[in-house]
Amino acid sequence: MGCVWFPALQCGGSAYRYIMSSLPVVFAAFGFGSTELLVVLAIVLVLFGGSKLPSLAKGLGQSVKEFKKASRDEEEEKAAAEAKKTEPSTPATPTATK
Repeated sequence: MGCVWFPALQCGGSAYRYIMSSLPVVFAAFGFGSTELLVVLAIVLVLFGGSKLPSLAKGLGQSVKEFKKASRDEEEEKAAAEAKKTEPSTPATPTATK
């Protein structure tokens, strides 16, 4: 089922296995059981239709990717600013001119 909804993930690949193995933990964290999940998926299918779901999943994936990139860039900027702040400044050595 996962390969149909996420064709970019190879069935049996490590990313696919990771996502499929972590789904029960994620849904349990939000209090979703299998019945609630099926009801939500049915409502989404009725609202958007089968033809729109792949484009919605693609858009969601791109949004998550962009969010991760922005947060990673922010962390790198913070680290660079901290490194620059803590870097000792070396005084310029005077040179003799004749």
